Amino acid sequence: MYDVLTIGELNCDLIMTGLKELPQLNREIMGDSFQQVLGSSTAICAAGLSALGLNVGFHGIVGDDDGGRFACDALAKTGVDVTHCMIDKTVNTGVTIALNAMGDRALVTYLGAIETFCFEQIDLSLLSQTKHIHVGSFFLQHALRPGLAKLFRLAREAGVTTSLDAGWDDTGVWDGGLAEVLQYTTIFLPNETEAVHATRTATPEEAAKLLPAEICVVKCGADGAIAYRDGKMYSGKPYKVTPVDTTGAGDSFNAGFIYGFLNNMSMEDCLTYGNACGAVSVTKVGGASACATLADVREKMAQ
Repeated sequence: MYDVLTIGELNCDLIMTGLKELPQLNREIMGDSFQQVLGSSTAICAAGLSALGLNVGFHGIVGDDDGGRFACDALAKTGVDVTHCMIDKTVNTGVTIALNAMGDRALVTYLGAIETFCFEQIDLSLLSQTKHIHVGSFFLQHALRPGLAKLFRLAREAGVTTSLDAGWDDTGVWDGGLAEVLQYTTIFLPNETEAVHATRTATPEEAAKLLPAEICVVKCGADGAIAYRDGKMYSGKPYKVTPVDTTGAGDSFNAGFIYGFLNNMSMEDCLTYGNACGAVSVTKVGGASACATLADVREKMAQ
């Protein structure tokens, strides 16, 4: 049924752009635009994969509230099948407030339903209906983490490839069972800060060599990205752009890299597609609303 089944968190993003500086206590600052858009790492990656032409499904939970209805409707409008998105009347839908200033951003998140979705709620029959599974925001999904190694092991046994994004660990521990999950992970997609924290190394290259996924991809922002597979390091050059909103840029990169992987491209080409998708994303406001199409990617690659 699916090229990719995305499993995990779904929430709204409230985005303020045009800030001259980040907020400080007891002070008020102004932005020049505001939007409510589809949020969450997993959902933005799903939208990106759909924009590239893949058949994508989403499996997760939202609350029975306006935020949940908005998020499901927004994801469906990107072409992602939300049939398996469940509604839980006992929780509220999560929300992230993104404040964009001087080409960077600060995020504040209320987890809500994000931290309640767990392995026991996953419909395992869907493993036979997809080629690939993607999960984002590992460290945010507190209830899903304990069962994720089992899910990925079952996926591997079923011949389904997997990918995982890290997200930020606000506990500072940088564990949470990550090493066990990576033993069954095909592609791990942290950014450089997450990678060096998780391995306690100094550089993304060192981190990529230590993380035990089959393919470790480290996103390095304006410096592009690297990938480590079978003892070999690959490098992907960045595209020069003027960022408008960096929300979801890493998730857009993930979509491009996964697209390349599922189309049997080389590691170099996977990185190129990822970097192109990320570059297109940052030139527009929003995460899912800024996803690159194949035409966008090819135009960017031609520059």
